[in-house]
Amino acid sequence: MDKQTEIEIQAAAFRRLQKHLMEDRTDVQNIDLMNMAGFCRNCLARWYQEAANERGIEMDKNAAREAYYGMTMAEWKANYQTEASAEKQAAFEVAFKENVTDKQ
Repeated sequence: MDKQTEIEIQAAAFRRLQKHLMEDRTDVQNIDLMNMAGFCRNCLARWYQEAANERGIEMDKNAAREAYYGMTMAEWKANYQTEASAEKQAAFEVAFKENVTDKQ
């Protein structure tokens, strides 16, 4: 497989993951993703931002999230986010530290 085809396939897989999380499984909360898998939609948006920044494209966290989510975070939260239990919030603190804070 040539490099350009590989890049196109990787991009297609990313778009399918994005569609799955943004359209097919809006019921799955970010906190559950982070607690179970060590990443969430916000991580994907951050990785998108980092890739843009590495290529000299200025993009802040809010712009990256809007690009990934296809809406503002306020809209996403209003439409899809539910309250998380204290237990889930405590697990999130651990998962975030292990998968985000400690990896920077």
